[in-house]
Amino acid sequence: MRPLRRVFGFAIVAAGLALLMFEAVEAIAAGDPRVRGALLGGSMAALATALGTIPVLLSRQLSQRAFDTMLGFGAGVMLAATSFSLVIPALEAARSQSAGSWVSGGIVGAGVLLGAALLLAIDRLVPHEHFVKGLEGPKALKMKRVWLFVLAIALHNLPEGLAIGVAFAGQDPVAAAALATGISIQDVPEGMVVALALRGVGYGRLLSMGLGVASGLVEPAMAVLGATVVTLMTSLLPWGLALAAGAMLFVISHEIIPESHRQGHEAFATGGLMLGFVVMMVLDTALG
Repeated sequence: MRPLRRVFGFAIVAAGLALLMFEAVEAIAAGDPRVRGALLGGSMAALATALGTIPVLLSRQLSQRAFDTMLGFGAGVMLAATSFSLVIPALEAARSQSAGSWVSGGIVGAGVLLGAALLLAIDRLVPHEHFVKGLEGPKALKMKRVWLFVLAIALHNLPEGLAIGVAFAGQDPVAAAALATGISIQDVPEGMVVALALRGVGYGRLLSMGLGVASGLVEPAMAVLGATVVTLMTSLLPWGLALAAGAMLFVISHEIIPESHRQGHEAFATGGLMLGFVVMMVLDTALG
């Protein structure tokens, strides 16, 4: 009975995703500016990831200190994006739906916790391998190591793409563009870290670059998915923004910061975080 239940559950999820993707394609074809903007924003982030993988063809392995600094920079950008581009707009969206201050705070707080819980569940259920933390998830040892790395990278990029999509589904395309720009900026060093780390554990230059490029493709897919869901049900906008914020906070605290601090370069990682936070804050306030 249990295998049948799993198959049935998987079929329901697959059908739902297929329906959402069909709606997304229709929205893009019809020229919906929100979904189209999400696609462009997610594609820009994917392109930035691809751009960051180029050094794997040209240079030697970076030092661990440089890796940790780049990870810290990415965490800082994501932290500022969570605060200024997701949580604050989520509160404003809740208030615009006639919710009071306490109710708005409750909605956003619940959404943040739901987003973190969702990422925690995915982290526990999906086998993957981090460059420093090692194997996680069920049956990880039975999978090829390269695919464990790819799944770990996809988990990092999932909330970023979702955040871009939900932001473009909102009422402020300029702020959404600022968010997509900030995420794209941090995706350049992230793509470099991914490709060089794969190279460092023994994979060839072209394969390392190709997997790094492929890891960024999660972002436009999740951006379109997030924008489509919120566009179909506008009342979900504050929930969608808060859920994306919670997912990003989970990745920052559970994955990026621990990995950047494990090799004794906390000062450089923290400096990168501060710089990334300021860069994203300036982008958000200047463009938004």
